[in-house]
Amino acid sequence: MRRNIGVTIISLAVLCSCSFIPKYKRPAIPVEKKFPEKGVYKNISFGNETNISKIKWQDFIKDPKLKEIVKLALKNNRDLRLAILNVEQARAQYGIKSAELYPSLYVNSAIEKRRIPDDISFTKKAYTEKRYSVNFGLAEWEIDFFGKIRSLKKEAWENFLAAEENRRAAQITLITEVSRAYLRLCADIENLKIAEGLLRTAEENFKLVKSQYDAGVATEIDLNRARTEVETVRVDVVKLKQLINLDINTLNFLVGTRVDDKLLPKGLPERSPFEEVKPGISSYVLLNRPDVMAVEHKLKAAYARIGAARAAFFPSISLTSAIGTVSDELSNLFEGSARTWNFNLAGALPVFDSRIWAAYKLSKVQRKILLTQYERTIQNAFKEVLDKLTIKATIDEQIKAQRELVRSLERTYELALKRYKQGIDSYFAVLDAKRQLLQAKQTLTNLIMTKYANRIALYAALGGGAD
Repeated sequence: MRRNIGVTIISLAVLCSCSFIPKYKRPAIPVEKKFPEKGVYKNISFGNETNISKIKWQDFIKDPKLKEIVKLALKNNRDLRLAILNVEQARAQYGIKSAELYPSLYVNSAIEKRRIPDDISFTKKAYTEKRYSVNFGLAEWEIDFFGKIRSLKKEAWENFLAAEENRRAAQITLITEVSRAYLRLCADIENLKIAEGLLRTAEENFKLVKSQYDAGVATEIDLNRARTEVETVRVDVVKLKQLINLDINTLNFLVGTRVDDKLLPKGLPERSPFEEVKPGISSYVLLNRPDVMAVEHKLKAAYARIGAARAAFFPSISLTSAIGTVSDELSNLFEGSARTWNFNLAGALPVFDSRIWAAYKLSKVQRKILLTQYERTIQNAFKEVLDKLTIKATIDEQIKAQRELVRSLERTYELALKRYKQGIDSYFAVLDAKRQLLQAKQTLTNLIMTKYANRIALYAALGGGAD
């Protein structure tokens, strides 16, 4: 009999090959198949069809201080830690669904004693009944004839892969945000240096105007203007110091721990802290972005959910069996005559259950929703890349023009100061020239930081950030 049970179990398992999961075909991308090459984009040097998602962030980031800060963030940031735990949770859920495909074996033993009263006893005398048992067998096992459990297992697997891609997306976002915070800190420190230099110049000019005022050459209006300029620049210095502390607070928050002072920047980097990004011309690179891949896995999970909903229309078959011994004496429990077994094969066919139809319709609607989300995610990714390419194509010209403007304003300031010393112009011309020079220098610093920030933003938009 045990042999027959084993043969039956194996036969049923072999027969479980039916699946109602619709065949998945990757949807067409709802954007142009190539990035534009005309207009401002003609200034971009498109590289080979390189899979940027495989370029490690350790190779992309060149600044040693920033690299150490990113390592700290990957270790301590709580948002990334939650994303990793979500992956572990999805893996465990997949393990549960996988286990449901196979029978669960158990061993149990029992000792039962009860008193039978004389009024229901066959002998009309009360007695104590004893029973000892040991059983080994299968718990109730649903045999997956129509693929419902395998469909749910497939859904759990795709959800696990989506969680892993979400973890990768969280890591890329973290690297990008830490880099941006680092660059903002660089820019504010550099702007503080500029403001402090102008403050020293303003104080020197005030001394000059004061000496001329004392000699009766300069007017009181010039003296007040010089004093006003000193205090104005001093306010700018205090504001920049405030911004720097706020930048450090943001960086510490992103990293998840206090960043050592020796890792903080001293000002504008002498060269770009990132490698040059040369994207390929094909927009299919967007399919390697983790957010796109995560939604695609969710879409595949929706297909599997449809398979499970279809399988629910068919019979469910479950098997329970056990082999053991039962005796009224413990000493006879393992005697041959005490052997016992049971075998139970049960089936249930839904005749009318409106919930099954509703679940099937829901699964189809969910697939449509995820398909729309997939297409929308690709469109958003395409726009994001185009925005970064637009900055990449135009930022060098802006920086070049701004450098020329700074040089021109430096010369204007020198001439205005010379003309004031010669008594040709009022001090108002000096103040105006100096104010324009300060703004132009700070704008130049911010443009350079924008160029650096755009590099890592483009790297992330193309799916970069692998370990």
